[in-house]
Amino acid sequence: MNVEAVRAFVAVAQEGQFQLAAAHLGISQQAVSKRLAALESDLGVRLFTRTARGTRLTLDGQAFLPHAHELLRVDQRAVDSVRPGRRALRVDVLSYRIAPSAVLRGFHRAHPDVELDLVTIVDGAQAAMAAIQAGTIDASFRAVGSPASPLPAGIRASSAVDDAHQLLVGPAHPLAGARVVTPADLVGQRIWMPGMLRKSEWDIYYDDLADTFGLTIERVGPHFGTEHLLDVLAESSTLANLAGEHTRYLWPDHYDLRRIPIRSPTPIYPHSLVWHRDNTHPVLSTLVDHLAATRARRPEADTWVPRWAQSTAGRG
Repeated sequence: MNVEAVRAFVAVAQEGQFQLAAAHLGISQQAVSKRLAALESDLGVRLFTRTARGTRLTLDGQAFLPHAHELLRVDQRAVDSVRPGRRALRVDVLSYRIAPSAVLRGFHRAHPDVELDLVTIVDGAQAAMAAIQAGTIDASFRAVGSPASPLPAGIRASSAVDDAHQLLVGPAHPLAGARVVTPADLVGQRIWMPGMLRKSEWDIYYDDLADTFGLTIERVGPHFGTEHLLDVLAESSTLANLAGEHTRYLWPDHYDLRRIPIRSPTPIYPHSLVWHRDNTHPVLSTLVDHLAATRARRPEADTWVPRWAQSTAGRG
């Protein structure tokens, strides 16, 4: 069924005359007549009868009219779903629990009229870059610059949020009573980070962190999800986890888990916003400006990031 023929039918039904419908659509009266004739042929019914004053819907025309309106609404929604400025801005946040999601919640509070479509691509930076290049998403939050996350041609990146690490332990852990710990305090501790995708940008980040400070980061064992991780930590006197300060965890009160800041220096996981330089979605520039204005910068002397992540802003 031709959508333009349906549009002509609705215009004639609203205007009551072919001439007025043609003026409304910006086409000739002959074109309106041809479209309606084709539509009536497709449907096998008459939709209008001519009168001295114009046209009148037949019973079949009256029955078809509400469905015609719905067809045009569906057509408009389909067009809007892919038209920059009309559709929602699609952003990959990797996980709904971590810093990028927190940043986008802040962006939404500052711009409540902006439509966002959040997705999670867990297959690593290269999968996210491919999605950006293909136009499947508009932007992604990634730690760029590592061997797992070089920027392809045409891709830009800008520092978005520096997520400081905290130590997450149960009440029986030796460091549970500490108000602050240092990386030196973590030497010899078992830091459990299950479910990490090997050779991903975050896997490489934790390798660099462990090598720099002499830490033991274990990735062994199946990952049954966040709830299982918290269950194990709550009962363990030896296992700890590294969590971003913006990571959202909820647990029962009796777990009595502790989130302890790490200082001198503070390890920072460097999230950058990544997008294609040819992307014209108007909300994208608004998001980039918002991140630049709200990003909390920490004193470099008291922070640690891998060398490959130290010069991200404006790249691409």
